[in-house]
Amino acid sequence: MTMHPIAHAANRPNHPAVIMAGSGNQMTYGEMDAAANRFSQLLRGRGFAPDDAFAVLLENRIEYFTLVWGSQRSGTLLVPISTRLTAPEISYILNDSGAKLLITSPMFADVTANIRHDCPDLEILIADGDGDTNFAAELHSHSAEPISDQRAGANMLYSSGTTGRPKGVRPAPPEDPNPQAMIPFLGLATMGAGMPTDGSMVYLSPAPLYHAAPLAWCAAAQRLGGTIVVLEKFDPEGALATIEKYKITDSQWVPTHFVRFLKLDPAIRTKYDLSSHKRALHAAAPCPVPIKQEMIEWWGPIVNEYYAGSEGIGMTMIGAADWLEHPGTVGKAIHGTLHICGPDGEEVGAGEDGLIYFENTLLPTYHNDPEKTADAMHPKGWMTLGDIGHVDADGYLFLTDRKSHMIISGGVNIYPQEIENLLITHDKVMDAAVIGAPCPDLGEKVVAVVQPIDMDVSGDALEAELREFLAPELARIKMPKMFDFRPDLPREANGKLYKRELRDEFEAKAKAGA
Repeated sequence: MTMHPIAHAANRPNHPAVIMAGSGNQMTYGEMDAAANRFSQLLRGRGFAPDDAFAVLLENRIEYFTLVWGSQRSGTLLVPISTRLTAPEISYILNDSGAKLLITSPMFADVTANIRHDCPDLEILIADGDGDTNFAAELHSHSAEPISDQRAGANMLYSSGTTGRPKGVRPAPPEDPNPQAMIPFLGLATMGAGMPTDGSMVYLSPAPLYHAAPLAWCAAAQRLGGTIVVLEKFDPEGALATIEKYKITDSQWVPTHFVRFLKLDPAIRTKYDLSSHKRALHAAAPCPVPIKQEMIEWWGPIVNEYYAGSEGIGMTMIGAADWLEHPGTVGKAIHGTLHICGPDGEEVGAGEDGLIYFENTLLPTYHNDPEKTADAMHPKGWMTLGDIGHVDADGYLFLTDRKSHMIISGGVNIYPQEIENLLITHDKVMDAAVIGAPCPDLGEKVVAVVQPIDMDVSGDALEAELREFLAPELARIKMPKMFDFRPDLPREANGKLYKRELRDEFEAKAKAGA
């Protein structure tokens, strides 16, 4: 059986491929196939050859799937751009990727004006636009017949830039260029995550589509003939209502979603029928153990976790039952072979922290950055995402933190994740980021930037309460020297904190003598 939207369009053209949860706007497999063909014709008509790049700056909207599947049959590189970036950051990605076309919407009119100045030769099409920039009009001026030279395309995702300039992850070429060829990720989706192959899946995607995980898992769900329900924007109660309304069977989350679910009033949490929900994946950031335990108690043993990255070099996975016996783990490797290495590059023993590498046959490169590619490589040809962790005697991986997030205070290595995971469990804390700030005595001091549930309770009393809360669990050197309360944190919707923004802010204050 061929697992691809082209096949589903032929066999079940009226089956919904995607539904927008808020508006109810939907597209069938037949409609999506025709739109994807039109887009591939549009690209060829504009001179796009295989491996040419185009960029997408869109909110969650149904056209995203036209672009994904049109690219996937024209051999092009789709470059999704984060909607939270500034115009200079977007222009950098456009120039670095060599994008020949940008597809955006009126929501980004302000940054589009600046992009036109920074990238004067770039062609721009606008969803709901006017005149010759109107994407829909341009799309429908092309034939819905397949192009004659179909071949598989790829997504080139840019790192979130949490520690510097974002870098494009250029995937290895597919082993089979046929767009309908089986891809390895489908095996991970079906045998690893347990997604059904009979087209019965109703998959909820609550995160922005420009991220690696939503793009990959939505594409997998549509290859399997399921229906994707997309939240225009995450809202905890709205997500629960969507599970009930559309009888969601599968979903994917990040820990910040879980935290926001658990901060809801219990009466709201229990008012929705979640009985259709069979599989709930989560990833993208480490999940504090108490948070996950509460989610399993509430949703049952359907909460499954994986660890991977945009680079696609490997993946671990674990189901709820095994996790309860090994709390805190992100599972065993199901794609690639794990290696944990010390600073000298030698593998370390069970239980010992080191840099996490994956050994795999197909590895990506960082676009226009051979130095970054080389830095990620082990002499034996393995590749790292830059995370620190350890493997226990049974082969389960535990994440400690990002290598780049480590704080060195008084000569002691401190990993912020441990402190953040404690803070987020306090009933007055909505979110927390722990960073190292310049300190003349210690080199770096530990700073906790905290988003309280209610800013009215922030201040000295809450700081004292949090210090008392942390004291039994943390060594004194790890205790934050400073607490900074804010109404929100610079966190991506995929769960990743923009710690670079916070560190830059504190470094600037230190230089100014503040």
